[in-house]
Parts: sequence; C-alpha cells; structure tokens
Amino acid sequence: MPSNIPFLDLARFPEDLKNSLLKKFSEMLNAGLFSGGKEVAAFEHKLSLYHESPFAVACANGTDALEIALRALKIGQGDEVIVPAISWVSTAEVVCLVGAKPIFIDVDQTGLIDTSKLDQAISSRTKAIIPVHLYGQMVDMPRLMKYVRGKSIKVIEDTAQAFGCHLHGRMAGTYGDIGCLSFYPSKNLGALGEAGAIISQQAEYETEIRSLINHGQLLRDEHLAIGKNARIDTLQAGFLNILFESFEAWQQKRKYLANIYWESLKDAAWLTLPPKAIDGSYNFHLYTIQTTFRNKLKDFLKNSGIQTVIHYPTPIPKMTPYNDGQTYPNAERICNEILSLPLNPWLSENEVLYICESIKKFNPNSDF
Repeated sequence: MPSNIPFLDLARFPEDLKNSLLKKFSEMLNAGLFSGGKEVAAFEHKLSLYHESPFAVACANGTDALEIALRALKIGQGDEVIVPAISWVSTAEVVCLVGAKPIFIDVDQTGLIDTSKLDQAISSRTKAIIPVHLYGQMVDMPRLMKYVRGKSIKVIEDTAQAFGCHLHGRMAGTYGDIGCLSFYPSKNLGALGEAGAIISQQAEYETEIRSLINHGQLLRDEHLAIGKNARIDTLQAGFLNILFESFEAWQQKRKYLANIYWESLKDAAWLTLPPKAIDGSYNFHLYTIQTTFRNKLKDFLKNSGIQTVIHYPTPIPKMTPYNDGQTYPNAERICNEILSLPLNPWLSENEVLYICESIKKFNPNSDF
C-alpha cells in the first residue's frame, strides 16, 4: 500500500520530460535571450491555434491577465464588476486594483456563479461580469452570453483553472469579450514558475493588450499609455512549449483517474461528488468532494498518509478587505464542506484506489 501520497508533487515529472526541459533550458541559456523572442512568439501561436482565436498574448501570470483585461475594456473608477463569491482572491483583487468595485453574487451547488441571481446584482454602474470556471468546471457560457446580449456589460472569463475545457465546440475563454489564462505550476498546463495569457475572439483588443503588458509601448520608448511590466518570462514560454506537447495525454490520465473516484465513491451517501461531465466542460483540474464531515475526513486521510487541500476555506466577500456584510448561503456551505482529493497525471491507479479505500473506511460518526 502507498505510505505517502502528496496532493501534487511536480518532482514526479517523468525523466524524459525532465531531460527535454533541461535541454530547452540549455538552448535558451546559450542563446542568451531571456525576454521576448521566438519562444514567446511560438507559445502565443500555439495558444491562438488551440483556442481558434485571432490572437493570444502571453503575460506574467493569471492575475496580470485579469487586470490587463479590465484595463483594456476601460473599466475603472466608479464602475462595478460582478464576481462570484467563491474563487481565488485574484478575481476580486484585480477589480479593486483598477479602481472598480466588486459586486459579489452567490454560487450554485457546484461552486459556479449562479446566473439566476444576476438581476439582483446589476446596477447602472455594472460594466462587466467575471465568470470563473471553478475547479475546471465550465460556467454555462451560452446562457450567460444570452443574458448580457443587448446590455452594455462586458464578460471576462476567468479561465485560470479551466485550460482545455470546451462546451458546444468552443473552448473556455472564447465565449466572453476576453479570456484570461494561468499557467501557475499546479495548473493542468503549468509552467515551472509564473505565467499567464490573454485571448479574445475580437482582434481589435490585441494592440491595446500588447501595449498594456509592456509599459504602454508597442515600440521601445514610444509610451502611448500607462501600462505595466506584465511580460512573460522567455524561459517559462520555452518550458511551456515543451510541456504543451504532453497536455492531451495528461488530460486523458486525469479523466481516467477521476472516473476511478466516481465509480469507487458513488455509493458513499455522506459524500457529494463533483458532476460527472462527459462533454468536455470539466477538465479535471481539481476533484472536489463535499461533506459535512470535511475536517474530520481531512485529518483521517492525513493520518493515512494522504494529503488533501481545501479550495477555498473562505468566500471572498467574507475576507477582511472585501467584506460586504452580506450572506452567501451556497458559498458559505461549500467553503465549509469542500475538500480536494489528489488528482494529477503523476498519480498511479493504485494510489487513487488506496485513497478511495481509505475514504470508504472512514466512519463519520467515530473519532478514529
């Protein structure tokens, strides 16, 4: 039996992949180009083709992608942006950074933005909605886009956790005005450090976005706007060009292991499992279960040598900088019950089976 199962251990990369990454590093080291260049251009081209988008702009991280998207859409002081109550804090943080105000709404039973509550949050100052494809589950984007049709409201897709998701033949990040990607190391396609990207189906945004990530300039020393340094590191672009080649195989492995969880745990009445999506709208970034016995189960699994993680323990509007004094029943319940089980391409089938057997041995009514 496995004695120690980490939630994620990137040192488990296969040796041939490690060798390819080392070779790429050596090539770039010898080339002596560490900002911009052909690796960045190649990565952007791959992203554009993959998403069938007219352009993709690589940037420093997913948080910068969200901030640049807001700025490219001219959202700022006095504006309001609708944000789901559960997400990584960046989704709300960037709204504040551009001078706008995040307006939170509750989520549905799976943690996705509850589009039925949008009418309660819309005001004359609403300029954008940021749907978050949480845990790698896609928001019903056709429904959301139908809702904003005819309204002067932009849609920025937070696709940080949903790379590779698609719905009705369209990739996550391509429904809204702008899609924002993250390649943080723990993501399905992760760099060896920080990285992100911005995509859009509207080609007219490209010039503005490229300017904003590079100090407001397209040509050196010709600063036409107030931008920032949000450029991707060339080394990370080079690494991502290598890692991209393994992405589809990794997705198949995630899907295979997720199915083991579903089949093994489906009879545990005290557990709520994530939706068993078969249409590609769930990329298996996280396998999140819900249970009122979350804390006891987490401790039990830790004692069994299994590391789990809580994504996320606190709704954003309950955090000190964002506290609005409102209640968010679904978000608050989920944050108290959610638990992420290990799910990544470097886990073995035996390890996942051991996790499942350990969960089935757990007695919610005992102190173990």
